[in-house]
Amino acid sequence: MSKHMPTLQTNAERFYIEGTSIMSVDTDVSMKIVAPTVEQLNADHITQLAEKYWAPHSKEEHEKFNFNVIEDIYIQDIKGSNFSIRRIMVLEFSQYLENYLWPNYEPGASNAHILSIVIMINEKFRERVQVWQAFEKNSDNFGAFFEQVLNLCLEEDTDKLSIKEQTALIVFINRCFNSMEEPLCRNQVKRLVSLSMWVSLQEARREFEFKRYPRWKKYWKAIQKKEKPVMIEKLKWERMFLHNIMLKFMKVLDSIPLEGVVDKDVVQYCERFLELVTDLEALLPTRRFFNTVLDDCHLVVRCQLSNLVQREEGHLFRQLLDMLKFYARFEINDETGDSLTDHDMTEIHYSRITSLQTAAFSHFPDLRNFALANVASVDTRKALEKHFKSLSTENLKAIARHLHLIPSGDDEKNNQWCRFDDEFLRELLISRHEKRTSQLDSLNEMPLYPTEEVIWDENVVPTAYFSGDGCLSLPKLNLQFLTLHDYLLRNFNLFRLESTYEIRQDIEDAVSRLCPWKAEDGSVYWGGWARMAQPIIHFAVVEVSKPNIGEKRPSRVRADVTVNLSVRSEIKNEWENLRKHDVCFLISVRPTKPIGTKYDYKQPFIPQVGLHCVRGCEVEGLLDSNGRVIEDGPEPKPQIPGDKRTYRVWLDSNQYRDDMNLTNDGAEDVYECFNILMRRKPKENNFKAVLETIRELMNTVCVVPDWLHDIILGYGDPSAAHYSNMPNKIPTMDFNDTFIDIEHLKSCFPSYEIKIDCEEPAKLVRPFKLTFEDFTSNNEDKQKSLIAQPHVIPSRGPYTFNEPKKNTIAFTPTQVEAIRAGMQPGLTLVVGPPGTGKTDVAVQIISNLYHNFPNQRTIIVTHSNQALNQLFEKIAALDIDERHLLRLGHGEEALETEKDFSRYGRVNYVLAKRLDLLNDVQRLQESLDVKGDVAYTCETAGHFYLYQVLSRWEQYQGIVRPKGGQITDIAVISNEFPFAKFFDNAPQPLFKGKCVEDDLEIADSCFRYIEHIFDELEEFRAFELLRSGLDRSKYLLVKEAKIIAMTCTHAALKRKELVEMGFKYDNILMEESAQILEIETFIPLLLQNPQDGYNRLKRWIMIGDHHQLPPVIKNMAFQKYSNMEQSLFTRLVRLGVPTVDLDAQGRSRSSICSLYKWRYKSLGNMAHVKDWDEYKRANAGLEYDFQLIDVPDFNGVGESEPSPFFYQNLGEAEYCVALFMYMRLLGYPANKISILTTYNGQKHLLRDVINTRCASNALIGRPHKITTVDKYQGQQNDYIILSLVRTKAVGHIRDVRRLVVAMSRARLGLYVFARVSLFQNCFELTPAFQQLMDRPTKLHLVLNEVFPTNREASEIVNSKNRVVMEDMVQTANFVYSYYMERVKALKDFYHTQEEWQKPGELETTEHQGLISSHPGEDRDTDSEDEETKMQAPVPIQDEPIEEDKEDKEEQQGVTPSANETGEADNED
Repeated sequence: MSKHMPTLQTNAERFYIEGTSIMSVDTDVSMKIVAPTVEQLNADHITQLAEKYWAPHSKEEHEKFNFNVIEDIYIQDIKGSNFSIRRIMVLEFSQYLENYLWPNYEPGASNAHILSIVIMINEKFRERVQVWQAFEKNSDNFGAFFEQVLNLCLEEDTDKLSIKEQTALIVFINRCFNSMEEPLCRNQVKRLVSLSMWVSLQEARREFEFKRYPRWKKYWKAIQKKEKPVMIEKLKWERMFLHNIMLKFMKVLDSIPLEGVVDKDVVQYCERFLELVTDLEALLPTRRFFNTVLDDCHLVVRCQLSNLVQREEGHLFRQLLDMLKFYARFEINDETGDSLTDHDMTEIHYSRITSLQTAAFSHFPDLRNFALANVASVDTRKALEKHFKSLSTENLKAIARHLHLIPSGDDEKNNQWCRFDDEFLRELLISRHEKRTSQLDSLNEMPLYPTEEVIWDENVVPTAYFSGDGCLSLPKLNLQFLTLHDYLLRNFNLFRLESTYEIRQDIEDAVSRLCPWKAEDGSVYWGGWARMAQPIIHFAVVEVSKPNIGEKRPSRVRADVTVNLSVRSEIKNEWENLRKHDVCFLISVRPTKPIGTKYDYKQPFIPQVGLHCVRGCEVEGLLDSNGRVIEDGPEPKPQIPGDKRTYRVWLDSNQYRDDMNLTNDGAEDVYECFNILMRRKPKENNFKAVLETIRELMNTVCVVPDWLHDIILGYGDPSAAHYSNMPNKIPTMDFNDTFIDIEHLKSCFPSYEIKIDCEEPAKLVRPFKLTFEDFTSNNEDKQKSLIAQPHVIPSRGPYTFNEPKKNTIAFTPTQVEAIRAGMQPGLTLVVGPPGTGKTDVAVQIISNLYHNFPNQRTIIVTHSNQALNQLFEKIAALDIDERHLLRLGHGEEALETEKDFSRYGRVNYVLAKRLDLLNDVQRLQESLDVKGDVAYTCETAGHFYLYQVLSRWEQYQGIVRPKGGQITDIAVISNEFPFAKFFDNAPQPLFKGKCVEDDLEIADSCFRYIEHIFDELEEFRAFELLRSGLDRSKYLLVKEAKIIAMTCTHAALKRKELVEMGFKYDNILMEESAQILEIETFIPLLLQNPQDGYNRLKRWIMIGDHHQLPPVIKNMAFQKYSNMEQSLFTRLVRLGVPTVDLDAQGRSRSSICSLYKWRYKSLGNMAHVKDWDEYKRANAGLEYDFQLIDVPDFNGVGESEPSPFFYQNLGEAEYCVALFMYMRLLGYPANKISILTTYNGQKHLLRDVINTRCASNALIGRPHKITTVDKYQGQQNDYIILSLVRTKAVGHIRDVRRLVVAMSRARLGLYVFARVSLFQNCFELTPAFQQLMDRPTKLHLVLNEVFPTNREASEIVNSKNRVVMEDMVQTANFVYSYYMERVKALKDFYHTQEEWQKPGELETTEHQGLISSHPGEDRDTDSEDEETKMQAPVPIQDEPIEEDKEDKEEQQGVTPSANETGEADNED
């Protein structure tokens, strides 16, 4: 198991959740948790107790352990506050668990001690921070602690243990089962779900199961033999635990009345228990034996018949029960773990029905009709009810006993928990034998577009402000999955719901901007406008095609939608450029608010706008004036007069059928009332295509490579797919130009004995072939030795451009191990910390695969276009023929090369290259004096080569290499050479005339050059035969390209098209793997059809860093509860799949690197970090290369929150900008400075301050970027100014992954502005903040320096030159004074403005419009990233400089400011 496992998986608010809605389990009312301030915290008695007993910073003054402290805290602060999250947060944040509860736990501790530990663990899980790390010390006591927890779980007396406490224990048990990758948990929970738990089964049922699985009977007997008599009672208690706790749950469930008051805590206990049972059923190791015990307890049937299911408060309970039913009946063989097909499930169903019919025929004459009927006529619920309705209780009991479903008559008294009434027995038999709809069938009939019922259902798509306190009926992505079907289905459901959440945000944003009001005549009046939505003038369904054979839905439904585009020209163009297959939404609103009512973003959306229904549609195209669809193509689109535009759209056939069925039953026809058409940004609008791809995968036989199948599902040996364990590993590989020289090669294999297969030192130059002797079959000892053999690449021609490009990077030993692993067959995981050269490693792997396996094809997949372009630009610079490179998708426009690597760009390249080559053939023809038009086509050129060129070469070979082996005269070689005239444009003389071997090699290289011309022309022949650009581009993709690059989104969108085309590939390399969603990582494995039932994939190389930020999941419930943010890369690391951890960084100063290197196994520095001058020099005008600067309240205010999650801190913003201005005045380049923050609100505020103070000032300008830490992942700059914003709660940065990204963006200088008293005590941040706190927390400036300085980084600053800034105001005044000095020096050229206001006069305004709680999402601005605008110097306003006024301002401490701030950029 990986020791460095990322358990911090949140992008949500941590510590105190201000304004957070907690999902109530039985109502959609939101509760507000009010966060205490730092001052309140310091005054809190818990904080005072912490200082006295366990706070880390007061360690020397701690008093001895006092168990009464734990008792008092539990009674007063935990139980006494009714388990208030606010109080529990304070305790958890104070490190109560790590420093007091667990270190002082001893077996036999009090209930208060046990429950305190349980509640702290649950809180850590809720907040998504590291949990099990706290138990590394005293881990031997965990077994005793776990046993005490199990004992408490079975306590039924609510006076001794309240139902809330029992719920907390259930949640804890579930957390342990879901942390089975931790040996600590695994060792405890595995005993509860082993085969020995079948001791709780009825004896007849157990024997029946053993007949079905004889292998298990052998194991059962073996277990019984090994048991020690002394331990039997304890072991039996353990084995019966899950059975007993289910019986206890059923008692609690039965206590809920059908009517009257019900305790919310009891309902929550029931919900949490179903969550536990569902999670046990959804994992094969826990399900294998537990599923039978669950069935034997009849828990599902008892829940189905319970009163809670019928009550309003049971809404979530019903949804959880549906999930449990689904997993209890899941299509899997519990013994083998193999997936069951629909045919297998039908066979099982038929065998159950026929065994029931056989029993009925033999023993129950009353059921003779049932026994003789065919299966299809009796396997529905309705038919079974009809047959069983008339049976007596005794007969029902007898049938159930015959099927081993209930205890025999003798055992009835010993099994008081079992129900024997008619209703129960009938339901038990019917639910077991009724035919169930295939999950695949129901999935295929599901509409893919969400409707208003789903979009605003809080139980299905929870609110953004999910606290993590309750449970939800959502699938979870943990470590393991039952089958590939289960894997795809969970991902399908979560991807659909996450897309629905984004669609909800877009609809609310667009419709609220349109401001629909009710006019006096009852019609809709539009009071606003929206860029992304337009009122519909006319809507009509124009075609409903007949269903296909065997289907119920129409094969196609089309409609026409007309809108009036009387808007700005650029917006009109956006609407007119809607492409085929773009998804839009048809919305109908019936507003009730009169004209002039202002929309309130804080109030519920639907009542304000009167939203009635939402339906999705897919654009077929814009109609021309004749009513025909305008097709996409190279031809210019026809001009359409006027502003009215009509779109032909496809509607969802499944949804249309459902709607028409309701209309036929008397409901309103929703297709008569649409009045808004909404589009979405193309980047965010690919959900339907991805869902269709997943659904398609579920409908086809999913052939994952055998060596990957179990690892993807999370089973078997995690290292099984490592190259060292693969049966087809390759002993000898050409490492091409990987090594700079032989010494570099030796340094890269420190643990290997290196043998050199070359006696001449002069020939010991790259490229090298390496043979690993531990991989050869004759090496029985498996000694770690390798043979290095240099080899000469045959010269490709006499021209200088024929020299191959060579790698210039001296790779480190771990980088070479990553390259070696990537070249071998199997799964390679490369963990690349910041600045460790992940991209260079990826590029070298691709180059080496290209040269070692010229017939194999490699696809490159990345998360972002930016990363793909960086990778592609480096690949294009290596020795790879560019005709074999191809870039798919719409990001190729951003490639910083003059060459076009897109499909059509490559086709044009091939056609142009063909003409160039044919010109060369023409020149060759003329040089040989051959008549005729041989250079007309590739075909004629081929004949010319065969009959004219090759014959001359063979004749020449006969002369210079005679068969007798005579030595040829050196002059003959040049005199007889037939192509001398052709090569007269090569460097002369062509033949050196010094050595026969050298001249013969020159002749050979010249012929290789000619041969290569004709080989390429032969490859290009297909482009002459294929006439259309589309056919040519398909051929290029399927046959010609060897390295194909695309984003994960493109792969998901285009899978069907690629498979139908016959696309094939052998290797996958994924960059940014830890930022790619699980399902988007999986889809690229299946972009080709299997060959003979096998996937031809040979290598899968994943490069990423799970210690940095995960994929962006915008909905907190899916992110936290469902763990949707976990990438496949992270999951594989958690499972213990071997990784290559790059261990040398070359980005940051070693001092800055120390702020984050603690998170990695062994991260050091590359040599240049110590040697280069820029790393040796100090930062001009700043004493330290990194510093944490404390920012107290400014004007009595710290953080502010004008809107929920829109956090701002004006004091920090002004301080950051003051430092930026100071650095610019010293001469730092603006493009070398970036300002980062952890919140979107602060980002907007910083931009406002910069725009007001600096943007138009020629001396200062804008920094390179102002953005969030999340947005800046994957980028770097020399100097980073970081604002942490929060003063009441730690917030986002408590996620250590965000901290690592924040600390690792800077190369030379990092300056962090924060409230020190808040961040210094945060347990997760301690390793970084301890180092930050070792330096002064007031900004230290150095006088009399300009950029760049000559001062050494290690040099101690003279106290005379040091200035310590007490606060932001002093810094702003200092910068202002310095600015004025600079202006005086430049006043012949510029004049300064007369009045600058005090800092802090910017207003923090309330943000109107959609607010993102996730700092990685920014849908409240037009652009994803701010544009980098080049600024021409603009003179400062022409104002006379008054010396006395200037001096007066300096004395008063006046600094530049803005009078007001604009609201954060809205879209419209």
